Amino acid sequence: MGISVHILSSSSNCMSTIFDDFKNYLEKMNRYERASSLFYWDMRTATPKQGMDGMIDAVTFFSSEAFAMATSDELGGYLDALAAPEEFGKLDDTWKFIVKRMKREFDRDRRIPADVYEAYIRAQAESESAWEEAKRKSDYSLFAPHLKKMIDFTKEITGYTDPDKEIYDALLDQYEEGMDSATIDRLFEELKKDLIPLTDKILRAEQPDDSAFQGYFDPDAQRKVQMMLLDYIGFRKSAGTVGETEHPFTMAFSSKDVRVTNHYYENMPLSSVFSAIHEGGHGIFEQNVNPDLDNTVAGSCRYMGIHESQSRFYENILGRNRNFWVPIYGKLGTLLPQFADIPLDDFYWEINHVRASLIRTEADEVTYCFHIILRYEMEKAIFRDNVDVNELPKLWNEKMQEYLHITPANDAEGILQDSHWSGGSFGYFPSYLLGSIYDGMYLDAMEAELGPVDEILADGRIAEITHWLNEKIHRYGSTRTPKEVIAAVCGKEVSAEPLVRYFTKKYEKLYRLK
Repeated sequence: MGISVHILSSSSNCMSTIFDDFKNYLEKMNRYERASSLFYWDMRTATPKQGMDGMIDAVTFFSSEAFAMATSDELGGYLDALAAPEEFGKLDDTWKFIVKRMKREFDRDRRIPADVYEAYIRAQAESESAWEEAKRKSDYSLFAPHLKKMIDFTKEITGYTDPDKEIYDALLDQYEEGMDSATIDRLFEELKKDLIPLTDKILRAEQPDDSAFQGYFDPDAQRKVQMMLLDYIGFRKSAGTVGETEHPFTMAFSSKDVRVTNHYYENMPLSSVFSAIHEGGHGIFEQNVNPDLDNTVAGSCRYMGIHESQSRFYENILGRNRNFWVPIYGKLGTLLPQFADIPLDDFYWEINHVRASLIRTEADEVTYCFHIILRYEMEKAIFRDNVDVNELPKLWNEKMQEYLHITPANDAEGILQDSHWSGGSFGYFPSYLLGSIYDGMYLDAMEAELGPVDEILADGRIAEITHWLNEKIHRYGSTRTPKEVIAAVCGKEVSAEPLVRYFTKKYEKLYRLK
C-alpha cells in the first residue's frame, strides 16, 4: 500500500496523476480479461476436442494474470488513494461508485490465495469440457468427480471471500446483491401457493394439438429466423455477433461487442426461436449500458436476477404474447415454410402450451417456475445438507416427481441438462425466477406509462418497449442494486403477486378455465 503515499506526495497535481494512472491500469487489466473471455468464447463455440487442452492453458494463464492485477499491491494503492476523503470528494458519482465497488471486491478477492484461484480456473475449464462429453453420452459418472471438485472449490473460495456468511447465502448475494435464502423462500412460497393449483387446472383442461410442430425443420432456416428476430427486437448487429454452442449463452466484451449463441435442433424449431429472443434480451441490455461505463465494474450488469428479467421479459412477456407475432408471423412462415400453413392462433396456443416437461430451457413459462424451484432446493441440499454428488441424480429425479410428476429417463434429460454447475455457478439458478417475478412488476409499471402492451406489439412498435427498458434499466449497468432498480422502476417492494396475476389472467383465458 506504500505506493499510494509515493503518488500522493509526488506533485500538486497528484489527483490527476493518480486518476490517470488508475485508468491506465484498468485498461491494461481489461486486456487480460478480454483475452481470457475471448478464449472462453472460442472454447464454447469453435475449439475442436484435440485443441481443448491448449485453450484451457490459455484461459488459465490470462485469467490468472487478470486476477493477479485485480489483487495487486499497485491496484490497492490506487484504490486507497482515491478512497481517501480529500480525493474521493473530487470524483464524479460514477467514479465514486467504481472506486467503492472495486475496493470492496479487491478486499474480498485479495483473501483468495493466487495458487487456489489458478487451480480453480483450470478445474473450471476442465469441468465444463467434461460436462459437454457427459451430456453427449448421457453418463453422469464422467462428470461427477468434476462436479465434486467444483463444489469443494466453491466452498473453499467462499470461505476466503465471505468468512462471516453462511456459504449459500454468500453465493446468492454474489449473483443478486442483497438477496438471501429467507427472501427467496418467501417469494417462492408466495408463488407456489397460487401456481400449483393453477397448473393443475391447466393440465386437466383441453390441450392444443401439436402435431403440426413435429417433423424436420431446416437448421439453416432456423439460423435465418434467429437473425430476423434479433433485428426485430432491437439487437444491433454492428455491436454484436452470433455463435453456436451446446447451451445458449450471452457474453459481453463491452457495449460495442456483445455475443449471443444458440443451438438448433432439427425437430424442435421453437427451441431456437425462443433462445434467440431470450439471448437477444440479454444482448440488448449489454448493448445499451452507458458506454462511458465500458471496461469498469459499473458496466456489464452483474446482478443476474436483473439481467434475467430482461431476457425473460423479451422471451415471455413479449415473445409469448400473440400480438408480438402479428407484424412478423408472415416472415416466420417465409423462412420456415411449415409455419405458413399454421394459423397464428394455433401457433400462439402452442408457444404457451403448458405441460410437464423434462428440460428447463424448453419449458413453458408456467412450469418453468418449478424447474427453478427444484434447482434452488438442490443447491441448498448441496451446500447445507452436504448431499454426496453420487446421490444428486436420485434427488433430482425425486424432485421432478414432486413438482412435475415425471421422471427423466436418462442423465442428459435430468441432472446433466444445464451447464451452470460445471462452471461453478452455484446460486445463479434462483436468478431466473427472480427475473420473472421482477417482470410481472415491470409489466405493470410499463403499461401505466405507455399503455397496453398488446396494442404496442400489434402495431409493430416494439422499439418503444425496448427504448423504455433502455432508459429505465439498461443504461445504468451495475450502478443500481436490484432493490434500487425495482424501487426506481416500480416504486414498491419486490412481490410475486403481479406475476401470479399475469399468469392467472393469461392462462384462464387461453385454456378457458372460467
